Amino acid sequence: MPQDLSAFPITRKWPAQHPDRLQLYSLPTPNGVKVSIALEETGLPYEVHRVDFDKHDQLSPEFLSLNPNNKIPAILDPEGPGGRPLALFESGAILLYLAEKTGKLLPRDPAERWRAVQWLMFQMGGVGPMFGQVGFFHKFAGKAFEDKRPRDRYVAEAKRLLAVVDGQLARNAWIAGEEYGVADIATFPWIRNLVGFYGAGDLVEFAGLKNVQRGLDAFLARPAVQRGLAIPAAPKP
Repeated sequence: MPQDLSAFPITRKWPAQHPDRLQLYSLPTPNGVKVSIALEETGLPYEVHRVDFDKHDQLSPEFLSLNPNNKIPAILDPEGPGGRPLALFESGAILLYLAEKTGKLLPRDPAERWRAVQWLMFQMGGVGPMFGQVGFFHKFAGKAFEDKRPRDRYVAEAKRLLAVVDGQLARNAWIAGEEYGVADIATFPWIRNLVGFYGAGDLVEFAGLKNVQRGLDAFLARPAVQRGLAIPAAPKP
């Protein structure tokens, strides 16, 4: 039975054509594709809405009503806990929610489960923020700064974090262990972005990280990942 989502102001700007499905508000950025990939992996029905930064959609009252931090991704699940709609923001929280909801992407064993959560937190607290700073100082406005010490500081930290991931992948099939899951979905889009879109592969000496390369290749070979990386699709010209 379709849910009534009219109490959520975000549905005024992005009307739900399928109000019985989970609503995703996002862009295909490293943080955004975490959720689209997880949704593709779990098979949950969802409807996607593109939050256009060029139009400052993320600053609209409707979007801020769902995420006051004005960042993507965000979701509105009409079938949340107890059958009541649930709105969530922060990609890490959404990944945990989807894993709990579906029973997928997190180990069933409690100890292994918490090990997976710690690697998700490793990405949220380290990989994303540090790689983003490398992008700013190497590709965007910061590249014009004459003083390269800020760039070099973040590059050094990115290299350190990549070495940690490389060590994990030398011992395990995936970042948190032998099972593919939320830690991989959170981390590999950022690694892909660092060496691809940011063009910082040489800076972080990516060629020497054979285990990270193996893990990234395995991640990108997954059909659900390939689909999720292109969601939301770019608007037609």
